[in-house]
Amino acid sequence: MTARHETLSNRTVAALAVERDTVFWDRTGEKLPRRVTIGRHGVINAEEARRRAALIIARIRAGEEPLPLPLAAMANGGPTVADLAARYLEEHAAVRLKPGSQTLVEILIRCHILPAPGRMPLAAVEQRHVIELQQGLSAQPVTANKAVKLLSHMYRLAEGWGLAPEGRNPCRSVEKYPERSRERFLTDAEFTRLGRVLDRAVADGGASPKAVAAIRLLMLTGCRKSEILTLRWSDVDLDAGELRLVDAKAGPRTVHLPPMAVELLEALPRPEGSPWVFPGNDRHGRYSGGGLDHVWQTVRARAGLENVRLHDLRHSFASRALALGETLPVIGKLLGHSDIETTARYAHLAQESIHETAERIAGSIASDVL
Repeated sequence: MTARHETLSNRTVAALAVERDTVFWDRTGEKLPRRVTIGRHGVINAEEARRRAALIIARIRAGEEPLPLPLAAMANGGPTVADLAARYLEEHAAVRLKPGSQTLVEILIRCHILPAPGRMPLAAVEQRHVIELQQGLSAQPVTANKAVKLLSHMYRLAEGWGLAPEGRNPCRSVEKYPERSRERFLTDAEFTRLGRVLDRAVADGGASPKAVAAIRLLMLTGCRKSEILTLRWSDVDLDAGELRLVDAKAGPRTVHLPPMAVELLEALPRPEGSPWVFPGNDRHGRYSGGGLDHVWQTVRARAGLENVRLHDLRHSFASRALALGETLPVIGKLLGHSDIETTARYAHLAQESIHETAERIAGSIASDVL
């Protein structure tokens, strides 16, 4: 034991409550190329910091390596990431998430989280393990960000459940990958082409009237695909011109139907015994999202819209609303956003609309005075 070790014992321990890491030296006085985490300020108090440091110092005095706490936890076992995942799915996802979100987190856990740190004890997972998980998905930045975000949420719940040490979330400060915006907005000409293709698809049997009606309703309301495909006739009030969605993503909301949408819904057949506006043959008895996606791929190819997703019809609805002078709060209400920040991503479109309007006004004036 060198004098530097004694200095660590007498001087540094008193400051451990405000130090995240402390440094160790070997018996020759050379600094070891490793930093050992004692604890996080604000999470552990000075007494606990001194206790942890004393254990590490005792190992140094015995000539042993100062095990970082995560490695010590690994040696001693404890709840694993897989144990946490099982509890998360049972007590959180199954209770608080909608079916689509449940499926997403199940896929992320099964395909990405469990194969990597799944067998490790929770206290043994470090930031480097999370970064390795993220880097393994570098070709899929959106998926990588979702996996890290999900794991971080799992750790926050684990702290509350007493399964993980407080303040030891290994996902903290892991930088997200930049994501390319996937928003795509149909132009007037593209809307026109799409309408003609939908008409022809019904006429030549290229798509079922049911699928085409669902696509048109998406275009006319700006609704999410899930909101349309889970629509029941009990949610529809044609006299009032409203859809009353009780299980929308951001909570119950009312969708106001334009006259064209009312006419479209009035023309739909109502098979006896089915509550669904768009009945089908999936396990829920309604038209499946996969079936509609298949039809959409055919339709968009015919219309020359290869890079357009069904969800882009919702973006296009917002874009058209901005072009007509609607404000972001009103558009947020139409789309069922829970906060204005979600709608704010369309702000750049509002600026474009203002510029176009200014140009039209100036052009009109210039034609008179210049």
